[in-house]
Amino acid sequence: MQKTSCFILFFFLLKTVCGQLSAKDTASFLISVFNEKQQALESASVELRSAANHKLVKTALTDNTGKAWFYQLAPGNYYVNTSFTGYQSRTSDSYSLPLKNFRPVVITLQPAGSTLANVNVTARKPFVQHVQGKTLINVDASVTNAGTTVLEVLEKSPGVNVDKNGTISMQSKTGVLVTIDDKPTYLSGTDLNNLLSSMSSSQVEQIELMPNPPAKYDASGNAGIINIKTKKNKQKGFNGSVSIAAGQGHYPKSNNSLVVNFRNGRFNTFLTYSINANKYYTDIYALRKYYDASNAVTAVLDQPTWLTGTSHNNTLKAGVDFNVSDKTTIGVVLTGTAASRKGKSDATATWLNASGAIDSAIGTNSTSNNTFKNGAVNINLRHTVSKVQEIGMDVDWLHYDVGSAQTFSNQLLSAGGYNDASRGDIPSQIQILSGKADQSLQLGKNSKLESGWKSSYISTDNLAAYQFYDRSQWGEDYGKSNHFLYKENINALYSSLEQKWKSITLQAGLRYEYTSYKAHQLGNTVRKDSAFSRNYDGLFPSGFISWQADSSNAFTFTAGRRIDRPAFQKLNPFVFIINKYTYQTGNPYYLPQYSWNMELSHQFKNFLTSTVSYSIIKNYFSQLFLTDANGILYYSEGNVGHAYNLGLSVTVQASPFTWWSLTGQVLLNHKELKGYVWNNFQSSITQLNMNMNNQFHISNVYTAELSGFYTSRARNDLQEVLNPTGQLSAGISRPVLKKKGVLKLTARDIFYTQAMEGNTTFQNATEYFILHRDTRVISISFSYRFGKPIKSTKRNNGSAADEIQRVGNGS
Repeated sequence: MQKTSCFILFFFLLKTVCGQLSAKDTASFLISVFNEKQQALESASVELRSAANHKLVKTALTDNTGKAWFYQLAPGNYYVNTSFTGYQSRTSDSYSLPLKNFRPVVITLQPAGSTLANVNVTARKPFVQHVQGKTLINVDASVTNAGTTVLEVLEKSPGVNVDKNGTISMQSKTGVLVTIDDKPTYLSGTDLNNLLSSMSSSQVEQIELMPNPPAKYDASGNAGIINIKTKKNKQKGFNGSVSIAAGQGHYPKSNNSLVVNFRNGRFNTFLTYSINANKYYTDIYALRKYYDASNAVTAVLDQPTWLTGTSHNNTLKAGVDFNVSDKTTIGVVLTGTAASRKGKSDATATWLNASGAIDSAIGTNSTSNNTFKNGAVNINLRHTVSKVQEIGMDVDWLHYDVGSAQTFSNQLLSAGGYNDASRGDIPSQIQILSGKADQSLQLGKNSKLESGWKSSYISTDNLAAYQFYDRSQWGEDYGKSNHFLYKENINALYSSLEQKWKSITLQAGLRYEYTSYKAHQLGNTVRKDSAFSRNYDGLFPSGFISWQADSSNAFTFTAGRRIDRPAFQKLNPFVFIINKYTYQTGNPYYLPQYSWNMELSHQFKNFLTSTVSYSIIKNYFSQLFLTDANGILYYSEGNVGHAYNLGLSVTVQASPFTWWSLTGQVLLNHKELKGYVWNNFQSSITQLNMNMNNQFHISNVYTAELSGFYTSRARNDLQEVLNPTGQLSAGISRPVLKKKGVLKLTARDIFYTQAMEGNTTFQNATEYFILHRDTRVISISFSYRFGKPIKSTKRNNGSAADEIQRVGNGS
């Protein structure tokens, strides 16, 4: 607490000193945006344009008080276009700057169903927006997002990559905290991947990419936070939307969602339901070579594998907000998820000797049944103490049942060959209780202080029960079985100060987090009990400074320190069988990794954004690939050393013609990884990521799109290099049913180029792999809005942010 108080005092002194500095005598422009009830609209889009030639000068999003500032404007005549989802866009009158008597320009937006003079009904949002260290992806702005999953949208988002294991990276850095509506995503590892691949993109309005989030967010996430903002309605009455999408690749896909809302008087009720059913396949080929001390090949393992399966996901979210008074709102949110993923695989492992002759071959058939069930309750309170102070409180209780059942049958493919089998039942139960409180205090017109507290308690119970078949009966496999208990407590405090001057905005914050955990692995007849515990804490400063140099140029510098904690199950020394010669195992010695992230960006109007970034990571997380004397490969994760990442990105948004608009990004990263596995490793790589999105507006009716991405040779782990990959997609849409409905036809990964290919280095072995999924898909979708848009009470952030992110089997 003493460190936090000193930090806040420092920034108050900084404010006092900087307040004496003079600024250039240029014009400023303040816009305040309200709805028909004179309530401030947060995140409304405001475009400042020249009255002389209608050219775009600058864009901004309103803050939580409905205000948007424009600084360092040259004298002249300007007007603004203002838009907000569910409301009619509005064009203001022309204003001559500087204003003789400075005053805010108040814009009042009306619901989309109303009629207003001087209102533009339509406004196109750009695919990508940049706002003070944050990148916004407007999902519906891309036609080819129709019929896709959220994971597929992330794959094509600028600076985001998803590897063959489903690991999400941002700006070429792994360790991303993924949230939905500022609330956690329930899963990590493969389970997070499965959830996002089962969630329809039609439910999502916007995706926020935050490399350096402010102090009010959990410090977790080495690469930052990806926040998925779902669609919400805005106006009184009963209303909603329905979306249906069907796709055909090698197998059929279906992604559907329903959102309804009813607001009357002091009550606002809402319900969201999604049902998704998909059939999938994965085609894997791996060629593993073993070497002796002189680096000569001693054996080769050839492993083609074909996996197929189905996934079903049902998610229900319902809640009610009650306005006790004009200043106080109480909300309750209930969430339930039931997901299942069933699959089977056929594989052949062929051993060849040093000369390439076949030594033996083993056929493997396997089945898997993975389930996830979740129940959650959130109770939240928001209270406006005064015009300058607001407080909020949240309590979350969550319970998870995660199950995985697998069976393997192996047969030696030769005369008189043997048969053996193994099976495992791996259930997990996880409970999280979390609470937090936040307050926001306006200090004069241009200063705001935020502070808060959070505590969470996590308890997990993980059982791995394996059996083997000895050619006559099933027996217990105590060597692989285990029972793992884990308890964790995290406490956090934060404070953040934001100060605005004429052309400069400064935000600085400090977060303190204390972590304590205890783990106990229960013994069995062949394994002794073992236990381990750890306590650690840390300070996590963060902030940004933004300078509006003139009406065309803005500079922003952001910096922050962050932490990544291992997923709960990755601390568990379990064994997860992938095939006869490949296992996955946990690591009880896994430590958190820490990073410093810095970024300097320049934005020229709404046309060009360039960014230079640098990060240093300590105790770098990496996959570990180990082999034993029997040639079995063990996949694990652990800390290997340090990583350094220098990045340069350029984003261009342009409209060469009135019917053509494009967004393109080029991201160049140079990585250096230094660490120790079985010996000292050092590697470096320079990798390139490119994204492009072209929108074509035809006859004011049709919208067509051509988009794609490309990733060059890349590296996320110390021992693995990935080959280039990418895809090209196209689509077309048109409104129907008096513009209440939209019909879209899309084709994704047209040339079937989104393969995942690479090479892995082990101790005395190497492996080449290539993986194909069902990515070439043609989809047709239909969405329809009914009733009137609704302005719902702002959803709470919830309190169980980092903990839920780390839930999952860790595979």
